[in-house]
Amino acid sequence: MIGRVLRVIFGFVVACLAAGLTVVLFVYNPIELVDLQSERLSEVGLMTLFAATHSAVFAAPFALIGAGFGEWQRIGSWMYYVLVAIAIAAIGFLAQFWTEAQGEATIVNSYAVTAFVLTGFVSGFVYWLFAGRFAGDRRPVEPEITPPSRPATRPNGGPSARVAT
Repeated sequence: MIGRVLRVIFGFVVACLAAGLTVVLFVYNPIELVDLQSERLSEVGLMTLFAATHSAVFAAPFALIGAGFGEWQRIGSWMYYVLVAIAIAAIGFLAQFWTEAQGEATIVNSYAVTAFVLTGFVSGFVYWLFAGRFAGDRRPVEPEITPPSRPATRPNGGPSARVAT
C-alpha cells in the first residue's frame, strides 16, 4: 500500500516536471538551446521548475482523482492516463480563458491550444511510464500447497482395494 502511494507521488512529480519542460519548450526557440553553454539553458531549467510547480499546484486534486481511480480499477493502459492528463490540461486552459479580462488579448488561439494539449499528452504519458503502467500489478496470491491424499485403509489396516474372487 505504501509502495503504491509512493509510486503515484513519484509519477506525479515526474509528470509535472515533464509538463513544465513541455510548456517551456513552447516559449523558447529550440535553436537557442543547441548551444549547451548558453545562458538560455539555465533559464530553461529554472522556468521548467517554475512551470512544473504551477502545474503541480493546479493539477494535484484532479490528478489524485484520476490516479486513484486508475489504481482502484487497476487500469494500466497508457491511453487512460494520457486522456486524463489532456482533460486536466483542458480544464487549465478553460480556467485561463474564463479569468481573462474583457477587451484584452485572448488565450484562445491554435498555438496555446496545441501547447496545452501536447503538455497534457506528454505529462500523461510520462506518468504512465513511471507509475501508471504498474496500476494493474498485484502480487498474485500463492496457491496453497496441499499434500497428496493417502489411500483409504480398511478398519483392519489393509488396503481398500477390492479383491477379485
